[in-house]
Amino acid sequence: MTLLDWPQPERPREKLCAQGSASLSDAELLAVLLGTGMRGQNVLDLSRQVLQRSGGLVGLFRMEEPALRQLPGMGRSRFALFQAALEVTRRVYFQELQAGGALTSPQAAERYLQVRLGGRTREVFGCLFLDTQHRVIGFEELFEGTLDSAAVYPREIARRALQLHAAAVILAHNHPSGLAEPSAADRRITDQVRDGLALLDIRVLDHLVVGQSRVVSFARRGWL
Repeated sequence: MTLLDWPQPERPREKLCAQGSASLSDAELLAVLLGTGMRGQNVLDLSRQVLQRSGGLVGLFRMEEPALRQLPGMGRSRFALFQAALEVTRRVYFQELQAGGALTSPQAAERYLQVRLGGRTREVFGCLFLDTQHRVIGFEELFEGTLDSAAVYPREIARRALQLHAAAVILAHNHPSGLAEPSAADRRITDQVRDGLALLDIRVLDHLVVGQSRVVSFARRGWL
């Protein structure tokens, strides 16, 4: 049975328009994105199969192209579709950060960084640079490492902060393992960066460690 044979209110696209996107299951949302199924399989059945084999939406959107193309009905065009959807989400969240004036909500930064760094397969260390009013200047990925570590050089962070005329920074890095709990090394490098930037009158407001479904804030734990 194709989706055209279903009652209209039960079709994913029509259901989204009538009841809102939150009313759809993961498979129904994916079906709306995909648009069409494949021979002998409607788009909703295809979506369910793809999600089952990829480990859900998180696993699917984190797949690199070679792995994605092993799934039924997936190819380069759909890999591009998923990457575009992710980038749109990143840009929406970042523009919200920039448009919000002074960064007073840690949740806004966490949401953006979760989308920006959460799906990476290597450890990436970056900085959110802020001006004297704590408005967002920009976010930059400064160091990329291996599956479980990245070399971080405080002097490079200081150099870039000075170039951008930043008055404060929020440090951020991901844990590709998916576990957001900070390590002893994470705490040491945070102290080193904080002490180095303090000499330049640049404040480290927080260090956010991004896992698969959780972000740990050093400031919230009282470590900064």
